[in-house]
Amino acid sequence: MTAKEFNEKYRKYLEDQHYGAEGFDVPEFLDWLDIKFQEFIKKDNFSYSQIKSKFEMGRFYCEGLTSEEIKEVERKIEQFI
Repeated sequence: MTAKEFNEKYRKYLEDQHYGAEGFDVPEFLDWLDIKFQEFIKKDNFSYSQIKSKFEMGRFYCEGLTSEEIKEVERKIEQFI
């Protein structure tokens, strides 16, 4: 899955005027994240704004998840840097 396809699929949860997964267009990672998002979207008030690598670190900006869930995604990003 490409970042564009990912953002289209989860458009309802992408915060306005943010680029979502466009900051980390790695299909293998996005296939993994697609599975995770099936659980994330069940949570009240879940939204995301950016998924990217910054200074060799994974960054996942979102609302409605625990810090552990966010760290899991960020660690997975780092496996693909």
